Parts: sequence; structure tokens; C-alpha cells
Amino acid sequence: MGKFDMRKVGIIGLGHVGATVALDIVQGGFADELVLIDKKSEVAKAEVYDLWDSLALQPYHVKIYAGTYADLKDADIVLSTLGHIDLIKPGGDRFTELRANAPEVKSVSEKLNECGFNGILIATTNPNDVIVDMYSKYLNLPKAHILGTGTYLDTARLKRQVADCLNLDPRTIEGYALGEHGNSQFAAWSTVRIGGQPFVEIAEKKGISLDDIEEATRQGGFAVFNTKGYTNVAIAAATVGLMNLVFSDAKNVAICSHYDADFGSYISTPAIIGKDGVEAVVKLPLSADEMVKLQASANEIQDKIKQFS
Repeated sequence: MGKFDMRKVGIIGLGHVGATVALDIVQGGFADELVLIDKKSEVAKAEVYDLWDSLALQPYHVKIYAGTYADLKDADIVLSTLGHIDLIKPGGDRFTELRANAPEVKSVSEKLNECGFNGILIATTNPNDVIVDMYSKYLNLPKAHILGTGTYLDTARLKRQVADCLNLDPRTIEGYALGEHGNSQFAAWSTVRIGGQPFVEIAEKKGISLDDIEEATRQGGFAVFNTKGYTNVAIAAATVGLMNLVFSDAKNVAICSHYDADFGSYISTPAIIGKDGVEAVVKLPLSADEMVKLQASANEIQDKIKQFS
């Protein structure tokens, strides 16, 4: 019998992202038991009713209920999808949410500690790197069991931008956006390849601007937010993707916000994800310029942590 014979997941925060994550999990049959928690209990119950109404139309059965923190004692994975995206203005910064999200993260951590939660926590809450650092300070969990979506989504956005330039499927693109899930992130062009060929060589031949792609990647979330007023589909896919790497004990390399001892910070660099969360950190052969950018991004994250401390 494996570690996750009955996959139990808790979702904390049922806004646009949390609700979409719940739907993705139910439609994919990615959990056997799904506990929904929101500070407004009536919101959690409404989402449960909506999901219940869909069960006769779904290919999988999932036990779904609005619960309390006591129900998370034996959860395998808890997903922190709480947030205050309404505080961000068009063209703004994810750091805007911190003062509203920070006390909620502290409260959630206290309740998880009180109930004895001993699983893995994956956070989408922004500013993501600062938030997972806070969870690591508050929760009675090893750092390897606390991770954030980080630049997992930004990397997907980078792949989409590159693929669009070449009329390719984004899944054919290799490479990473590294650093902060925020303004100091950057495209690590030395890692970006198509069929083994460096994209920088392809871009040079075709007259493609790397700077334009990098900026479009950095602003990708706001390209959606500025019209919709929120983002939900892609970040939900990133969240559920990381969750499934844990459940399947994938030992797969994924870019996410995790504690990297080289920088003394939570930051997005590639890591091997399995049933024990972050099981190893992958050291990329970055260029000297990219190493400078990565250290600068780590410094930016730490500066933001100090601003709030």
C-alpha cells in the first residue's frame, strides 16, 4: 500500500482560484476526499453544493464537503488559495496583497498547527515567495513540505510566448523563468531550447526580440487581470500540477518556490518533486549574467520580507 491510498486534499480560500482548483480536482478525479474551507463558511458551502450538483455529470466520484480545520488533521495536501486580488490595481504589483494576506496566513498556520496537520502545503497566495517564507516560519513542518507555485506559471507563460513566435505547441519548449514570482523574475535564456537547439540561436536568425518575450512573460498575469479583474485558469492548472507531482511521487523536475539554501531564501529554481515535497534542488549551469540576476531576485524577495517584518 502506498502513502496516498486515499488522497485527501484541503483547499483554504474559495475565491476565483480556489473554486477553479476545486473544479479541476473534481473533473480530473485527482482526490478521493476534498475539504473546502473559507473564512466565509457560506461561500464554502455554496461551492460544495455547486460541485455536488455536477457529480452526476463527472467521470469520477469525489467526496466533497465544507469542513473545518479539524478535518485537515489527516489531509495529505493543503492548498493555500486565499488572497485579496481586489486590492491590486491594473498594472500594479502582487506585493500589494501582502498586508491583507499576511495576517490570514498567520491565522491559517496557527489553526493547521492546532489540528496537527502533518502533510504538504502548496501555496498560490501572493506575493508567493514571501508568503511561503511566512508559512515556513509559522508551520510545524519541514521546509521541504512547504512550497509555492512561484514561477511554475511564469515558466508556462514563457513557453507560450516562445511557442507563439514559432507556431509550435508550448509543450515542445524547454526552459525556465527563474527567481521571484514578481517583477524581478527573468527568462533564463541559456535553458530555453526547442528540440535541443538553443532558442537564442533561433531568435537571432528570425529577428525575434528576447526582451519583448521576457517582458510579455513578466506581464502575462496582468494581461489577463487588467480585463477580467482576476486570473484563475492557468494558476489553478499550476497548483493542481504540483499537487499531482506529489501524489504520483513523480520525482519530476518542476520550477516552484521552495527554500534554496544557496540563496537562504524561498525562490523559484528547479526542484525534484515527489511524495515528500521538495526532495532535491537542481543546480542549473546558468551563465554568469543569469546568476547575477538570480541573486538579485533573491535579494529582492528578502528585502520585501524585511519590509514587512
